[in-house]
Amino acid sequence: MAFQKTGAPEVIARQDFGPDAPRPGELAIRHTAIGVNFIDTYHRSGLYPVPLPAAPGIEAAGIVEAIGEGVSGFTVGDRIGYFTAKPGAYATHRNIPAAQALRLPDTLSDEDAAAVMLKAATTEYLIERCAHMKAGDAALVHAAAGGVGLLLVQWLKAIGVRVVATAGSAEKQALARSAGADVVCDYADAATTAREMTEGAGVNAVFDGVGKATWDVSLSALRPRGLLVSFGNASGPVTGVDLGVLAARGSLFVTRPTVAHYYATPSDFQAGTTRFMEMLATGKLKADSHQRRALADAAQVHRDLEARKTTGATIMLP
Repeated sequence: MAFQKTGAPEVIARQDFGPDAPRPGELAIRHTAIGVNFIDTYHRSGLYPVPLPAAPGIEAAGIVEAIGEGVSGFTVGDRIGYFTAKPGAYATHRNIPAAQALRLPDTLSDEDAAAVMLKAATTEYLIERCAHMKAGDAALVHAAAGGVGLLLVQWLKAIGVRVVATAGSAEKQALARSAGADVVCDYADAATTAREMTEGAGVNAVFDGVGKATWDVSLSALRPRGLLVSFGNASGPVTGVDLGVLAARGSLFVTRPTVAHYYATPSDFQAGTTRFMEMLATGKLKADSHQRRALADAAQVHRDLEARKTTGATIMLP
């Protein structure tokens, strides 16, 4: 599935191709499950420019079918996953650099891997290497019933952080509670609720994947010198940031991180993947793919994602 121009979900259409042999350093993969992430919509819409024509998708699981020259550590038939590749995962087959492949343990199915790898990697770096959260801290998680949101709540609770979670419906709020959130509320009540939970102090960090619509309430929920981690643009990008507002609200910090920068080096990749695989293996983090769709339905999947009709993770099957 590819798009020749950027735009609405309708630009995604089927495109037939013959898989090329892997080049040196590459693995040829037959996909068994494809992960869906909000960043896919940014590539398709043009918010994050990519060379055209392009196929969306940066995450998938599959089987190694051929190995390029110079690759070691993999054999034909290995089950692998990846989540840091360039867009192109919305396909039955593709070639990826072997350095970006992660061998999947027997305890993690292909579908669960496609549903959780990028989201778990995002959760890991946001909590542990970006915000440096620790036991006794307090956090606000927006869109807590989404794929990343549910994992953020689980991970934060596992390390002893108090969590306020926002979600937009009773069904979604119930999911956030089931993940372990201490308090769940509507978006409009987030700042007030966060201060009530912290006896007026405010939270140490806000994890905000919504963007423009929650910018002000996120700042209002923070304690002095608190950190706003703005990692997504579901409601539109944040623009025109007034640094004076950060001073007036309590010498606040703001960051706009991406997984690419936190998983850029082999050592970062190894450390991050080892950590989130440990969390999955111990059950502190649970892979839960709520929606399974056909790859042919990619355009409708994007419509549902942008309309916030989904909960948890979505995967597509080739």
